[in-house]
Amino acid sequence: MLSGEELLLKAKEAMAGAYAPYSNFFVGAALLSKDGSVYTGCNIENAAFGAGICAERTALFKAVSEGHKDFVAIAIVGGRNGVIEDFCYPCGICRQALSEFVDISFKFYFTNDKGDIISMGLDDLLPHAFDEF
Repeated sequence: MLSGEELLLKAKEAMAGAYAPYSNFFVGAALLSKDGSVYTGCNIENAAFGAGICAERTALFKAVSEGHKDFVAIAIVGGRNGVIEDFCYPCGICRQALSEFVDISFKFYFTNDKGDIISMGLDDLLPHAFDEF
């Protein structure tokens, strides 16, 4: 199983593939499944803003489309013009999308330009997730 630091390196590699001509904010994500498989994603923007997709959902949808539905962690990095400065947290849509496939033990990993690494759970980022009713 990859460590948070190793997963962050994969997220940094994924960030290089981002297509962000409108915001110039490049994001990479690396999603770790319970079997050890890693799925990466980057943000992909579009002139019709709603047609774009975040890095986290790119990684998630790649994994689900290949039959994976159980995940243990995700690492996310991002920054203006591809330069990491601060921690890059997922948007609300990505948090909600991930909540469909993770449990209370799922971890998010983030890093900044100083190399600090922080980790938190879904409950920290989405305390009142919308779930089945």
